[in-house]
Amino acid sequence: MNLRSDAYIDGQWRTAAHRFDVINPATQDVIARVPDLGAAETEEAVAAADRALPAWATKTAKERAVILRAWYDLMIAEIDRLARLITLEGGKPLAEARGEALYGASFVEWFAEEAKRAYGRTIPTTTATRRYVTIKQPVGVCAAITPWNFPMAMITRKAGPALAAGCSIVLKPPSQTPLTALALAELAERAGVPAGVFNVVTTHSHTSAIGKVLCESPLVRKFSFTGSTDVGKRLGSACVGSTVKRVSLELGGNAPLIVFADADIDKAVKGAIASKFRNAGQTCVCANRILVEDSIYDAFSKKLADAVSKLKVGDGKAEGVEIGPLIDAHAIAKVEQMVAEAIGAGAVALTGGKKHAAGAQFYAPTVLANVTREMRVNREEIFGPVAPLIRFKTEDEAIAIANDTEFGLAGYFFSQDVNRCWRVAERLDYGMVSINDGIFSNEVIPFGGMKESGLGREGGVEGLEEYLETKFVNFGGF
Repeated sequence: MNLRSDAYIDGQWRTAAHRFDVINPATQDVIARVPDLGAAETEEAVAAADRALPAWATKTAKERAVILRAWYDLMIAEIDRLARLITLEGGKPLAEARGEALYGASFVEWFAEEAKRAYGRTIPTTTATRRYVTIKQPVGVCAAITPWNFPMAMITRKAGPALAAGCSIVLKPPSQTPLTALALAELAERAGVPAGVFNVVTTHSHTSAIGKVLCESPLVRKFSFTGSTDVGKRLGSACVGSTVKRVSLELGGNAPLIVFADADIDKAVKGAIASKFRNAGQTCVCANRILVEDSIYDAFSKKLADAVSKLKVGDGKAEGVEIGPLIDAHAIAKVEQMVAEAIGAGAVALTGGKKHAAGAQFYAPTVLANVTREMRVNREEIFGPVAPLIRFKTEDEAIAIANDTEFGLAGYFFSQDVNRCWRVAERLDYGMVSINDGIFSNEVIPFGGMKESGLGREGGVEGLEEYLETKFVNFGGF
């Protein structure tokens, strides 16, 4: 697998006069220069996807599944190279990057299998002369905009079901991590995905113009976005206001992780670290704030701070590194400001609380005690390796703090009381709830949120439905 640095439109590798730098966040080195495309090239890609759609949609589900399976097999064969590329442009530790590459490949495998199970149904008739059936058909040309924090998995979680359903797709990857997307395009081409079915449009300075085309083009019938709530609202509004597209939005989170007094504290510490510090805290489902019952607060705080202080920080390519860099200068500045505000308002850094000596974009893994509900680290998504600890006294208080947010993506809690487990799981206003486990994501579950954390679900059987139309057919005249 070569390092591809050109865009991919209608089966052709496209260059451009204007290109932008892809930067390694750990070293600030330039990895590659990628085409800075705009609205015109995006319209070309949409037109190509529209031309390719009929032939792809009329293939049998099994024929599409064979090609998707070949794409998956190539990903697995190149898994180490993909992992190194994810680390190189995104910064996450190599072990995590390999985990993401396997996770990303799993969506292609899953939807290759699910393509053959896009069932319609028969409906009992209400009139003797009629017969009712439903059939499933691809929604049409799809567009996707993906984030930098999971540069492979967020693509395959959208492209996998789109292609399985018989749709074609135009992808705009993030400017920070476009190389993984281009690597996937090369593997798709080798697997036999026809020209125009999978297109990758890269950009740095024309993001808004490309987004406008993808949202407003009448040829695009489905739009999927993963990113911030503010941007998602604007894009979703543009889609519905222009051509009433089907929209999937996976947006921001403010995940609580609740530790009850009856929890296994060691398991809770391990789970909190797995959730909070994965990808240096730069995940939409990471534990943004940790709520700890008063009677175990001191014991839990000490154990968590001790464990966090031992996490190894550095370039993701180095052996044993557990915390890599933040993605860019803006990200590090935001984390610095949020921690400073919290400390200024009375929080205490039990460990960390400052930038790390590893480099300009590294922040020391941090545990903040004495955090209150009013602090920004409780109210906003941090997207950095900072764990704010908040005391609570009762289950009702914990639920109230956890639900006091406009977001509702993921929530976690630790308890050994089975009755409490059911009760709290039902009361948390989140699309996904994990009990006694800091990591839950995989290809077979429906991934998505409630409230302002988004619309629709990705993964699982629900993920395929997002790319299928249900058509009712009435057979009359019997």
